[in-house]
Amino acid sequence: MQGYVHVYTGNGKGKTTAALGLALRAAGAGMRVYIGQFIKNADYNEIKALERFGDQITLEQFGRGCFIRGNPCEEDIAAARVGLKAIERALASGDFDVVIADEANVAFGTGLVSEEDLLALIAARRPETELVITGRNAPPAVIEKADLVTEMQEIKHYFRRGILAREGIEK
Repeated sequence: MQGYVHVYTGNGKGKTTAALGLALRAAGAGMRVYIGQFIKNADYNEIKALERFGDQITLEQFGRGCFIRGNPCEEDIAAARVGLKAIERALASGDFDVVIADEANVAFGTGLVSEEDLLALIAARRPETELVITGRNAPPAVIEKADLVTEMQEIKHYFRRGILAREGIEK
């Protein structure tokens, strides 16, 4: 089966959730999935749920678990470099049918990775491997290379009324 490149971007909620929904669908079809998460490093509830698919879904986090404001520190950059290499290996290995580079666009926007790094991920993909790149502010060149681009647009969000992330819904 031919694989394609998806980009889930925009300022609205749901980019990672859409990618994880695809991972769940792929696992249900017997496919093998690799998820590499940039910036994140926490035991989110979706990670706990995905552990139940341990033989089909592999998830690794490549971040320090904190927001990056201003210039990233060397530790953040080093973690992102490890993530890039791991995702490239997953894409080239033939071991996975679906590879998700979660928050890769945010890693670009914060200066952890370059546009060229993201394009190299796309180039490393085997033709039969599905690649999903998530995160707001996808670079134009990545959008151009993608086969499918979905932009999540915030119309209204209860966060704007002071509602914090809720257990099982946002975290």
